[in-house]
Amino acid sequence: MLEFIQRLIQKYHDVLVGLNDAATQKPALLKNLDSLKLAGAALNKTQLIEKRPNLALQVAVIGPTQAGKSSVVNLLLDESLAGVSALAGFTVHPQGFTVNTDPAQLTWLDGYFSGYTHSTPDSLSHDRYDSYVLMPSSTVHKTLPPSVVWDTPDFDSIDAAGYSDAVLRTAALADVVLLVVSKDKYADHSVWEIMKLLEPLAQPTLICLNKTNQETQATVASSLEQKWRATRTDKLYPIVALPYTNEQQLKDYTVPLQQALLAANNRVKRNSAHRSTHDFLRMHWKAWTAPLLEEHKTVEGWTVLLDQAIDDAVSLYERDYLNHSQHYETFQRALAELLKLLEVPGLASPLHYARKAITWPVRQLVKLGKSSASKGKGQSEGDSQELSILNQVFDHFIIRLSNDVLDKASEDPDHTEWWQMLGTKLREQKQTFSTQFNSAALHYHEDFQEEIESSAQQLYTSLEEHPVTLNSLRATRVSTDAAALAVAFHTGGIGLHDFILAPAVLSMTSMLVEGALGGHMKKVERQLKKRQYGAVKQQLFIEGIRSQLNELPLQLDQKNRFNISTEMLEKAQQALETPKNGLRIF
Repeated sequence: MLEFIQRLIQKYHDVLVGLNDAATQKPALLKNLDSLKLAGAALNKTQLIEKRPNLALQVAVIGPTQAGKSSVVNLLLDESLAGVSALAGFTVHPQGFTVNTDPAQLTWLDGYFSGYTHSTPDSLSHDRYDSYVLMPSSTVHKTLPPSVVWDTPDFDSIDAAGYSDAVLRTAALADVVLLVVSKDKYADHSVWEIMKLLEPLAQPTLICLNKTNQETQATVASSLEQKWRATRTDKLYPIVALPYTNEQQLKDYTVPLQQALLAANNRVKRNSAHRSTHDFLRMHWKAWTAPLLEEHKTVEGWTVLLDQAIDDAVSLYERDYLNHSQHYETFQRALAELLKLLEVPGLASPLHYARKAITWPVRQLVKLGKSSASKGKGQSEGDSQELSILNQVFDHFIIRLSNDVLDKASEDPDHTEWWQMLGTKLREQKQTFSTQFNSAALHYHEDFQEEIESSAQQLYTSLEEHPVTLNSLRATRVSTDAAALAVAFHTGGIGLHDFILAPAVLSMTSMLVEGALGGHMKKVERQLKKRQYGAVKQQLFIEGIRSQLNELPLQLDQKNRFNISTEMLEKAQQALETPKNGLRIF
């Protein structure tokens, strides 16, 4: 799960970089990115607790600009360690201050703040946000437990987007959150937005109302309570109010602040971290994955167009070839194969060799002609009615598909650019697809010869069960020299059309149709058509052109795409849903 969340965070970054500021989906993506960062950090925290269940208490002091976070940190520590400035946005890095804790025991922080540099206060740069500081407190605190108190950047300034990761990562690390607000900032939307975001992690949260005066303190505190109840459902600890005064006078509030922290510490339940993190994931999962599902839906839309175009193409093939009385020729090829099987016993071998010898020059000339034709037409069966119709059907298929993509570009405004790029890619590769289809059609045509021969054998087997009809056909065949016609057809000396209309073949066909095997003959023809229909649909369109066109979206520019597969998303979903020891596996 952590691996998936980290990948998703990177994909959100990549997609956002490719969007302009006016993009309608940008605010929602930015909001999702914040919750994803918090989720990734929370998952890291659960791993940390498993490895180090007794690590020091982590306290994150968070708040908006100029709320006085650094001053409250110093007050809590009873020592001036955090840098204080009247300038907004002075603190832009996470700064931890150890209390009753040896910093040498906190080397794990380098792993938790992966990608950040462990720096000293003097080496921090306001131009780079990927640093954190860890400083020891020189005071031995009798009130506070072993802990690390974190001063954090604000979350509401213009530059906050640059260091939001630092704020969220520190907040996720916290066992206790201390929200610092002033009377000027306590009602800001950004304050309650982050309070709502953190709620599922079940961290005891204190509120410090800073910079107040005695006249307004009760009113502001009451309003704060109302804001809390409207936003969160967990316990609200007594609000610690600090007057707007100098730092020396604030010393009187150190003990109340420390006591409030101790009360919150008693409510920390690290053994519930897995469950609360799972709750957080479940709460945001739908929003995080919605753009992925929308992307998958777009690709599925392309798949639907492909399937519809294939169904239409195969229907055209069925209408214009299989069910066309003048175009359909495959069964006639089966009859030609049947002629070969009708050789009179004893005469078969002499006839075969004699015809082979007589027609050898013709066959060589035909081979030469076919070779020349294949160079010009791209196929050796250029005279096939079926191949001609298949090529026409494919042209219709590509035209229809291109038109459908153009229609989608106008019907789907949120993904217009994607459909337009897909249409461009389809046009660019049209000739390549056409060449590949022609080649595949030729291979299919050659391979299907086995089915034709199988149909001929099926007819011959049935004839053997009717010896009178079989002998009559053999007699007709020898007397009319249908065998010579069959050899001429097979060697290219005669075309299929002339072969079908030859008197000998017409005579044989009439005997079959009008005889006892007429019904069986029609059945064999229907079965042959059915196999032919299935072979064309499966071999040429589904296994052939569909598999190639299905990969076309992967060739598009992916900079504005999440490009996370359905399989990967389903695997992450299963990880979210799979029970383990009463909790959920991550």
